[in-house]
Amino acid sequence: MTQPVTLGGRPMMPPPGAPAEELLIARFRGHARSLFWSAVLLIAVFGGTAFFFNNLPEGYENWMLFTAAAVLILLGVLIPFISWASRSYTVTTRRVIVRHGVGSRQRREMSHVRGYTIGVRRNLAQRMWGAGTITLSNGVDAPMRLTNVPNVTLVHEALADQIEVNQILAHRDAQSMSDPDSAR
Repeated sequence: MTQPVTLGGRPMMPPPGAPAEELLIARFRGHARSLFWSAVLLIAVFGGTAFFFNNLPEGYENWMLFTAAAVLILLGVLIPFISWASRSYTVTTRRVIVRHGVGSRQRREMSHVRGYTIGVRRNLAQRMWGAGTITLSNGVDAPMRLTNVPNVTLVHEALADQIEVNQILAHRDAQSMSDPDSAR
């Protein structure tokens, strides 16, 4: 769903005092490069299982091979994948939402209107992949960390733009509410 746009490409602003519709800007997970070794392990386990099937030394049976392969896949592939997939980040026109957890989901939100500082940290591997860790801090709550964010510079710019737009709208609404004659 998109908003009508003006000539400058910016979305149309709601009239003063009217609530702005909350729109989805981005929904993403951490960078998938953390699953590289899981993928290598999965390929190695399938290759090793295919090689050793009906070709085991004396005293070993095929069910033992399949059991060892299943344990390796469970511990080295499925658990890291579920851990990666259980954390998601959502940026809307009103807030940033971080969700994580498998059995019991936890959710944290930070509103753009309140304003917050944006810190970006990138180590060497993150710079090579274009990823980074964003820390959002409003000075009151505990800082919110978005780890291994892909396209970190784009997300940083989008967050900074949303803070600016939301604070302009809040200021405009506060001005129109305090001066009822200017609304005419």
